[in-house]
Formats: sequence, structure tokens, C-alpha cells
Amino acid sequence: MAMTLRLTTSETEALRRRARAEHRSMQEVAKRALDEYLDAHEPAAPLDLLIDRQLTRYAGAMEQLARWRD
Repeated sequence: MAMTLRLTTSETEALRRRARAEHRSMQEVAKRALDEYLDAHEPAAPLDLLIDRQLTRYAGAMEQLARWRD
């Protein structure tokens, strides 16, 4: 979905500097910031949802651990 985000000149310049420093587009930086904000302000999830999210997030590490032997 497309959206227009209106920023002040100083906000735009700060976003531009951050994007340049990270070698990312301004859109990527803004989307990541939004994702982080939403994650930080999400209401407490039931344990099952939290576990599902973390299992998905760490699937690669879980697969490596499953193959690990003494």
C-alpha cells in the first residue's frame, strides 16, 4: 500500500543522513523504524503467539541446534 509521509525539513535531512550512513534508502530506514516502534508498542501477546513468532525468527538457529551433537 502506498502512503505519503509529510516530514519537516529537519526530519527529512535527518532521515537522509541516516539512510546514507546505513547505505539504505530513506524508505527502508523509515519502514524499519516503524516496524521497531510497532513491535515495542504491541500489547502483550498470548504465549502461543509469542513462541510462534520467535520460532519463526530463529528458525535457522533452531535447525542448527537440532543437528548439533556432542
